[in-house]
Parts: sequence; structure tokens; C-alpha cells
Amino acid sequence: MNPRPIDLDSALDRSNSDVVLIVDDVPDNLSVLHDALDESGYTVLIATSGAAALQRAAQALPDVVLLDAMMPGMDGFEVARQLKATPATAHIPIIFMTGLTDTEYLVAALECGGVDYVTKPIKPKEVMARMGVHLAGARERRQTRNALDAFGYATITVRVSDGCLMWQTPLARELLERYCGTQAPVTPEPVLSWLAFALAAVEKGEEASKLTLERGATRLTFRLHQQIGDQDAGGDWLIVMREVSDSAVIEAMSLSLKLTAKEAEVLYWVVKGKTNKDIGDILGSSPMTVKKHLERVFVKLGVETRTAAAGMAMGRIRQLQPQFDA
Repeated sequence: MNPRPIDLDSALDRSNSDVVLIVDDVPDNLSVLHDALDESGYTVLIATSGAAALQRAAQALPDVVLLDAMMPGMDGFEVARQLKATPATAHIPIIFMTGLTDTEYLVAALECGGVDYVTKPIKPKEVMARMGVHLAGARERRQTRNALDAFGYATITVRVSDGCLMWQTPLARELLERYCGTQAPVTPEPVLSWLAFALAAVEKGEEASKLTLERGATRLTFRLHQQIGDQDAGGDWLIVMREVSDSAVIEAMSLSLKLTAKEAEVLYWVVKGKTNKDIGDILGSSPMTVKKHLERVFVKLGVETRTAAAGMAMGRIRQLQPQFDA
């Protein structure tokens, strides 16, 4: 059998057909599955080795992978590990096809990233039934991610079981590099710590808190959006990120309170609860310089304490920027 070639350089039509990648080094196995899936309306890609499977998966991003466990050279277990370690392909469900029925092999298949398995000899109807379950979830996750991406949200998906960053929008990638200096599949440590606390709150029926990372007068917030994937295993969590710049707040404080730009910036950090030393570190000034700016702020505002100055500033900010979160 010679399956018709698929042009991977052209866009695959996923609106009417799910894309399935079959990986097997035995032509007879490929033939049986290819014909059955093709007749059922799936777009079918094939690979006869582990290396070819990784290449095709990276190019086509199939909706599901049917993966032979035992192949010469790179076996299916290693293929699965590499697919799951690569952010672009980590979300793709993998169903193992194996003639090995010993418990240790089935456990190994699941531990390296498989979501299910079928035993050989392959029964196409069984395979399609298993695929249907996992494709429904994959389709829902893809639609959610595409919608968030299309509207410009910075979004990531983190796998709870090992903390792996499974997926991210381009904006999320840029923000994580800028604020945390990390790249997928690494999830920044502050995000992992916050996620553990947030999920513990959800487990108790409480509202999950947000995480805020500050960088100068900008801050990046993280909030839980929704759980996707296998909930029994903790699943994957979709996390929405939002960057907020308070440059406009500082400028508004300067104009409305008749402060210089530097005085307004110092007062802004006082409102945020920072000490003179903290403010000096942020602004690249000495604590003594910060103190002098703050003394002038006290005179202009007609107050004598940091608390009074912060209170007056917060009142004015709430009038100008109701959404401001100190």
C-alpha cells in the first residue's frame, strides 16, 4: 500500500477533519489503520521511525498520535518523552499501540506521556473509540487556546503533575522571558509556588488568589482561568497573564498633586509600601536622595508622615484610575 502523500507545507483543514499521525515500522499495521481512519474521514499522516515521527509531529502538529511502543532505534517510549518535552507538541495526546501486555510496559507507556494504549493485534474500531475520547478534549483545549491567542491574551498551560509549561501564546513567551528570564518547558519558580497555593484554595472551594510580579512601574499578574485535560491526574491549568503599567498613574499623580516626575515616582512607591532603601534600589538612587524627595512631597501635600502622604495619594489615584490596585 502507498498512502497518498500529505503536503505538510500547506495548511491542514482541521475544521472538517482531525489530523492523526500513525507511527509504526510495520507496513501491514500502517496499512490497516491508514485505510480505516481515512475511510472514517480523518487526515492521516504516517511515520516509520522515531526520528520521522518527531519531524512530522513538529511540522503538522497532529491532533493525536498513534504510537508503536517497540521500534528499532528510537522506540516509542523515547518518542513520547521527546514530544512531551517540546512545548509545541507537549499538548498532543499519545495513544500507544503495543503487543507488550506486562504491567511494567503499560505503566511505562503512561509515565512517559501516553494518555491511553491499545494492544496488538490492532482493531481499528477500538482504536477509533479510544481516539474519540481524547480528541474531544484536545479539540476543546485547542479552541480555547486559539480564542485566547486571537484576542491577544498572554496565556500559558501548566501541567500539574510535573510543573511543565506545556503551551504559551507568543505574548506570554515574551513576558516570561522579560520578567522571569525563563523559557518553556520551564515554568518560573514563583509561578509554580503560587499555583500550588492557588490549587489548594480551589480544592477547599475558596477563590484562588492572583500572583503579581513587579518590574519597575510595571507588574505582571497571573490568574487561574480553567482546568483542562485529565482532572483525575490534576490535569493542565490554563493561566491568563496581564501586564499593567503604572506610568500613567505616576504621570497623573505628578499633574494632579503638582509634583515633579521624580517626586511622583517616589510617592508611587511609598503607596506600594516600599521603604526608602527599596525605593532607592528601584530608582537607582541613595536612600538619602529618596528621603529628600519625600520631604519635598510632604511640604507640597501639607502632611507630615508617609502614611498621610500615601493616603492622600491613594485618594487622588482612586479618582483618576479606579482600577488601580496597590
